[in-house]
Amino acid sequence: MTGRLGIVAGGGRLPQRLVEACRAAGRDVFVLALEGAAQPETVRGVPHAWCRMGAAVKGLSLLRENNVTELVLAGSVRRPSLSTLRPDWRAAKLFTRIGYRAIGDDGLLSAVVRELEHEGFRVLGVDQLLDGELVGEGPLGTVKPNSQSEADIERGLCIARALGALDIGQAVVVQQGLVLGVEAIEGTDELLRRCAALRREGPGGVLVKIAKPGQERRADRPTIGRRTVALAATAGLAGIAVEAGATIVLDRDELIGAADLAGLFVIGVRHS
Repeated sequence: MTGRLGIVAGGGRLPQRLVEACRAAGRDVFVLALEGAAQPETVRGVPHAWCRMGAAVKGLSLLRENNVTELVLAGSVRRPSLSTLRPDWRAAKLFTRIGYRAIGDDGLLSAVVRELEHEGFRVLGVDQLLDGELVGEGPLGTVKPNSQSEADIERGLCIARALGALDIGQAVVVQQGLVLGVEAIEGTDELLRRCAALRREGPGGVLVKIAKPGQERRADRPTIGRRTVALAATAGLAGIAVEAGATIVLDRDELIGAADLAGLFVIGVRHS
């Protein structure tokens, strides 16, 4: 018998999609919404509380008070500096142990997952709750990459693997063999916005997004949605390539319709 599910909610559509899936399945949920990240519509009509990111003591207390036994971490969070985060004693103890300033995002999230498990919670992956929403291998819509895009995908995969190994980011934009931008702390959406001003004449580039090697996938799976397609189209890209079997696609039918309408390909690819 599963207990009450807690959703630690950051920004974007993913936390709301989880709430919808739990409602459809009759699963009891409580949302711990992170201040400055989660959107108001995520918690509308669902038991919830707001919590500052650095307030670990309050957050853990709220989860226990609301009888949460299982947790899922979902949504984007812009990583703040320690001075902005203002960690309480519980968070400060963790950050001191792991080296907050020196560790990458995946290292930090892996440490947070271990800490939550140590506190007695069972941490789930988003894919365990959104059944069938991982991207498979091959094109999602009717548009397919041409030979230039295929070459850009291969180059992008090599660069994304190197970025991930250094725990920097998950995504890169490549156009005609040239790297227009790599994802760092700003996230994929801002990467696409930045690359819109950097595109060259000729065939459009490709967004390549994959999981980091050895990544804690319960905390930060690569995710794409309709907004990814819209931003890629605005940036003049030819398409999007994501890691098959590792990437979550939100609102699949709407994403495919938007991509086909914009003339963009969206494809799941394998990489070694």
